[in-house]
Amino acid sequence: MLSRTPGRARTLAVCAAPVVALFAVAALVPLPFSLAQPGSTVNVLGTDKGKPVITVEGTGTRATKGELRMTTIVATGPHVDVSLTDVVSNWFRTDRAVMPRDSVYPVGDSDQEVSEHNAAEMKESQAAASQAALRYLRKSPKDVKIGLSLADIGGPSAGLLFTLGIIDRIDGDGRGGDLTGGRTIAGTGTIEPDGTVGAVGGVPLKTQAARRDGATVFLVPKGECSDARANLPKGLRLVPVEKLGDAVTSLRALASGREDEVPAC
Repeated sequence: MLSRTPGRARTLAVCAAPVVALFAVAALVPLPFSLAQPGSTVNVLGTDKGKPVITVEGTGTRATKGELRMTTIVATGPHVDVSLTDVVSNWFRTDRAVMPRDSVYPVGDSDQEVSEHNAAEMKESQAAASQAALRYLRKSPKDVKIGLSLADIGGPSAGLLFTLGIIDRIDGDGRGGDLTGGRTIAGTGTIEPDGTVGAVGGVPLKTQAARRDGATVFLVPKGECSDARANLPKGLRLVPVEKLGDAVTSLRALASGREDEVPAC
């Protein structure tokens, strides 16, 4: 028995060597994932790169208090290699996310294609936001011109916040006050011209960005409530929305102190 032990140990060692090598190689092989983290937020009622985010012509506007912050995530680029080691080291971090690369970059194989696609989506989102806001306010796009300017940020997920910003600049809460109630409100969501709010990605990271930048309320597409609750920062209230009217109604209730009337995720 004892005389066979060294031989068995050698056999096991030899057999284990390819397995160890396999794991070592796997740890270095690029995987189809992107690593994401909380990005910047921008107050759409303020300025970006020295320019007002929202400009209005053809109707009166109002000075606003409070903030409406659109939120972003930052992700590794489409050609950045993500290894198994990267995935494992980031998987359990609350301030990071491992996301399928196709969900972050659904179109384009180059940085330029991705940038052009995101810019086009942002332009479409801005147009939809203007239409949705003017339709809600019952104002004609022939008479009222909306300008939206946001540098270095692409994609459609700022649509809801753009729309609310336009409404606040023109009409406030409809009673002479601010739609924000003086609060720092953040959120995310696409917008259709008819006011439908659509889902986006990276919500748990966006809630962290929002709280980091002072938000106490976060507007989230209703279908993403469960995602938003994951790792929700302390002190941030989630408000689900399906339509533009839902968001406006909830913000008006918050502004007037009727918090019990505001839905929750």
